[in-house]
Amino acid sequence: MASSLKNIIVIGGSYVGVATTQGLASLLPSTHRVLLIEPHSHFHHLFAFPRFAILPTYEHKAFIPYAGTFAGAPNPDRHHVVRARVSVLQQDRVVLDRDWHGVREIPYEYLVVATGTKLRAPGTMQDDEKPLSVKYLQGYQQRLQQAKSIAIIGGGAVGVQMATDLKEIYPEKEITLVHSRTQLMPLYHSKLDEIIKERCQELGVKLVLGSRVNIPADEFQQENISGEPITVSLQNGTTLQADVVIPATGQTPNTQFLSTLPASSGDSLINPANGFIRVKPTLQFQDPKYPNLFAVGDVADSGAHKAARPGAGQAKVVANNILAMIEGREAAQHIQVDPPAIHLTLGLTKNLVFANPDPGETEPWIKHRDDGKADMGIDGVWGRRGVSVKSDAEYHL
Repeated sequence: MASSLKNIIVIGGSYVGVATTQGLASLLPSTHRVLLIEPHSHFHHLFAFPRFAILPTYEHKAFIPYAGTFAGAPNPDRHHVVRARVSVLQQDRVVLDRDWHGVREIPYEYLVVATGTKLRAPGTMQDDEKPLSVKYLQGYQQRLQQAKSIAIIGGGAVGVQMATDLKEIYPEKEITLVHSRTQLMPLYHSKLDEIIKERCQELGVKLVLGSRVNIPADEFQQENISGEPITVSLQNGTTLQADVVIPATGQTPNTQFLSTLPASSGDSLINPANGFIRVKPTLQFQDPKYPNLFAVGDVADSGAHKAARPGAGQAKVVANNILAMIEGREAAQHIQVDPPAIHLTLGLTKNLVFANPDPGETEPWIKHRDDGKADMGIDGVWGRRGVSVKSDAEYHL
């Protein structure tokens, strides 16, 4: 697809990638266009996956068409969502894993990596197509329905939310939350740990804390067809049993395509301590060879809390800095790193907003709420994604 327009490429169409794409599309001069490269057929509303893996009825709504991505742009037809994966990244072009309008190589002037991280299922889907992902969630729901006991490994946000959802939806089931530390969600002030433990006690969620689980080679991902309980062994020598084990630990940065990009030095591209892309406060790659490359969101080693809200702020910084460079100015806008904050569900209706103390303060900011919905307000998410729905059948598209 020949074009006289100069390309700004964004790799990755999750929350921060779409926000960056939309920010760029609203700012770019008529000489440039945005190409969002994303292999999924639909936008994955990841925040709903833990809930929709448990609760039937809404799973198809977690996958939203990309059709509305550029709905708010001044010239929406100029920009495109490219359904593909980047297999090779070079300094001035990308190579796709499939043809897009007859080409596999796309040149670019600037590029933003927004590929995020991969979680263990059901936090991340294994398939790119909506029907397969919907089927996966439905199968997961059935496994949980049939189980008498369920163990969740990992006391982060996904583990806490799944444990409290499961016990509220299935009060008769034995639900166990296992965490390697004595404090749940240790990135946050200890008062969040106290709130979660109190809620787990109220619901009857059993807590097993202070020892790491020995994760088997299959990472508990294989379906238990024997019908026998699964034995979970901990490094302190104890064991527990459950019909279903849900791994909710760890995240792997999606940076595999960077392997073809030469680094100025051994670790100038990727931080070997965590696998994330090294960036400047402008979110440009820290490697001096690549001033036209940026990283944003969870994949960036920015020092910011890895969540959608700080990612949205980073998207604005990147869009403004790329515009500055197009106009011949320096990329001078820096990200602001705020204390970690989260909106956390603790069952179908109970939830809270929690923010760590600001510098110089000692107490966190907490707002308890009891206004949650079973479907997590998913219909409104479609609208905010630029997709107008006139009938329930359209949610299946």
